Amino acid sequence: MADTKREIERKFEFSKAKSARRGLPDLTGTAAIAAVSDQGTVDLDAVYYDTPDQRLAADGLTLRRRTGGADAGWHLKLPVSPGVRDEVTSALSDTVPPALAALVRSRVRGAGLRPQVRLVSSRRVSHLLDADGALLAELSTDEVLAERGEASASWTEVEVELADGVDPELLDAVEKTFRKAGLRVSDAPSKLARALVETDAAPPARPEGGGPEGTAGAYVLAYLRDQRDALVAQDPAVRRGLPDSVHQMRVATRRLRSAFKTYRKVLDRTATDPIGEELRWLAAELGVDRDQEVLLERIQTRLGELPRTLVIGPVRSRLRTWNTARRSASRRRAVAVLDGERYVSLLDSLDALLEAPPLLKGAEAQPRAVLPKAVLGDYARLAVRVEGALALPEGEERDLALHDARKAAKRLRYAAESAVPALGKPAKHLAKAGKTVQTLLGDHQDSVVAREALRGLAGQAAGAGESAFTWGVLYAREEALAERRERELPDIWAKTADPALRGALG
Repeated sequence: MADTKREIERKFEFSKAKSARRGLPDLTGTAAIAAVSDQGTVDLDAVYYDTPDQRLAADGLTLRRRTGGADAGWHLKLPVSPGVRDEVTSALSDTVPPALAALVRSRVRGAGLRPQVRLVSSRRVSHLLDADGALLAELSTDEVLAERGEASASWTEVEVELADGVDPELLDAVEKTFRKAGLRVSDAPSKLARALVETDAAPPARPEGGGPEGTAGAYVLAYLRDQRDALVAQDPAVRRGLPDSVHQMRVATRRLRSAFKTYRKVLDRTATDPIGEELRWLAAELGVDRDQEVLLERIQTRLGELPRTLVIGPVRSRLRTWNTARRSASRRRAVAVLDGERYVSLLDSLDALLEAPPLLKGAEAQPRAVLPKAVLGDYARLAVRVEGALALPEGEERDLALHDARKAAKRLRYAAESAVPALGKPAKHLAKAGKTVQTLLGDHQDSVVAREALRGLAGQAAGAGESAFTWGVLYAREEALAERRERELPDIWAKTADPALRGALG
């Protein structure tokens, strides 16, 4: 069983030897610190695990087995932002706990985890307390010995870790006091990172191609790497069930697929299309739980907008029963997908593509010669779909056409956003226009899906002898909303179709 806590800390080191001899300054009176309570000294022994090519260290993750101290056991630290990490812990055992191994699977894959570095520390601990005696932070001074094979290194490190709920501004106040005493913020984000540098074992650079710097090929591949990294980084968040993690992982898959299609003059689609299909599969598998979550929120919101007089029968309990039945296995399914070999094979394929990219002649040109044409090509595709949908009579065929237009709007938005660093404001404006169309058509499509669900709920209610009246009211409201969105589309599209907007890219 694994537990998680958010760790907010700042590491310091002495800038001069004479400062180290003087020791730490008294922090009493710094910000809200009213007292410093000595907690004694503890000996810690930690062995850090990683792949032979240090994939975890390269991404700022640490996995260790530590003995000594109150929290002996396995610790996995996942970076959140500078100075902030989520620490996932598990009980002491001889091998890496399966729960922690799963959280690093997207990085480790088949490489295996092996002991890499041993850190032996003598830690003196003090508690920083407020006027009421409540804990504000833990202050630790570590005398560290790092061992990696025959190499070794030693140093003194000071760490201040906030207690839960304490304002991070306390760390700024402590840093100000420390600086005056000759301490500075450590350059190393973790003890492991410093140990690797000190023993000449820093993680090697990932071998990836991309063509000469400044070319369209280099630009597009840098964007693809960012999306690959986002996909890999969201894996442990999805496994932990963190809010919005499934959505963010799906966004990364969609951006990758869109880029493969948009930049078909840069990358050979005979190589990218098979990977794109696998990305489509992954997004669909992950989407089962997310789509149900969005649908539930929509129906709950619409239900909350109804006057009480229109809510007849056990509507909310019926909705809960329906949702539980649809979501009971969806999360297990998502995790099973991430545990499968097909998913790992997809990640390996992405890495292989980025290491040896199938570049075409267009990759040799400057970004400003390639990107505008690619983005405007996606605009033209959207124009065909919107105008084709608007020409159809109301009904199922038009709904499907509008859904296709929504996907085209999303692709235009992603393409324009990817081009912003190179093309600036024109691409930014076109991305905003694409997002506006996507949002409107997304609301329309969500209404289509909601109406289908409401029809099913009405049938379930009627079959159980309940009133289906409220479900019919919600259906009618969704139908009216979809009609409004269809009426709004021509005006929204007219603004997006402004020739000056597109001409700025050319």
